[in-house]
Amino acid sequence: MWLSSLGAKVTGYALAPNSKPNFFQVAKVNDELEKSYIADICDLENLQKAMHHAKPDIVIHMAAQPLVRYSYLNPVKTYATNVMGTVHVLESIRLLDCVRAAVIVTTDKCYENKEWPWGYRESEPMGGHDPYSNSKGCAELVTSAYRQSYFSPEKFTNHGVAIASARAGNVIGGGDWSEDRLIPDAIRAFERKQALMLRNPLATRPWQHVLEPLSGYLVLAQSLYQDGVKNCGAWNFGPSDEDARTVQEVIDLLIKNWDGPASWLQDSSEQPHEAHSLKLDCSKARQLLHWIPRFSLEQAIERVTIWHNGFQSGADMKDISLKQIWDFTESSPCSKDAESRIA
Repeated sequence: MWLSSLGAKVTGYALAPNSKPNFFQVAKVNDELEKSYIADICDLENLQKAMHHAKPDIVIHMAAQPLVRYSYLNPVKTYATNVMGTVHVLESIRLLDCVRAAVIVTTDKCYENKEWPWGYRESEPMGGHDPYSNSKGCAELVTSAYRQSYFSPEKFTNHGVAIASARAGNVIGGGDWSEDRLIPDAIRAFERKQALMLRNPLATRPWQHVLEPLSGYLVLAQSLYQDGVKNCGAWNFGPSDEDARTVQEVIDLLIKNWDGPASWLQDSSEQPHEAHSLKLDCSKARQLLHWIPRFSLEQAIERVTIWHNGFQSGADMKDISLKQIWDFTESSPCSKDAESRIA
């Protein structure tokens, strides 16, 4: 929706939405697309056909199996999607002569987490305790290998493709109904007038509204398209240090904004391992891309509740979503002259 509002001609390629309701249908996202493929990035032949038809100038790869707990139950699917899916995207780019820039999105959890109190920089080693986090570290290594092997900055005049990876924090926003995510789980519980069960209330994460990293991806894609290999490599797009908060703090903020009864309890049952502390150092993006986060956590939570209150009242969710994008862009560094064909 954001890309289309900037004038881009957008082709989408993704699995069918995995929840009812879902943002894709509720906000009429399909109306913003030139072409929509409901398909799997694990299907290399189909992906290559779609990419060949779209002939993109810019590729933004965000398809993933994104859940830690699911990855414990389905490690093969997680690795197939997150590692080989990334290989398929990069291989499809390699066989095209139209792509000028690609942003490969992974996660803040790709780092070897040492539970230290300061933020991870882009040069820190990859790791990951659980299959999800580890698969994203692998996706970063795949991206680096493809860049060095086929799209090296030293040979840019020969191939003309600039590739970067992007690592965001824990994103929140209206329209997320996924399972095993904090805000969607909380909203479901509160709507049922039930207490939310928290697995790790003291775990610290870099929380940010979804428009924050998306603005970073747009600035990065624009830089790659305009400046070539100048900004190839890895990039963190996280919140301000003060918005690396505990799970409990996030839920207490949501309860404060919630119109109705809401509460939480700690889940005392045995849980699979999840990192306790995680922060990102985003100095590189601030200094070189002039990207900065715009919303505080309080503002992000407020916008999540506004979105879901609108949905509950039967409002036009496409209008509300676009309004939240426009409100954000009033103070965003993103360029509004995007005219590229983006897939």
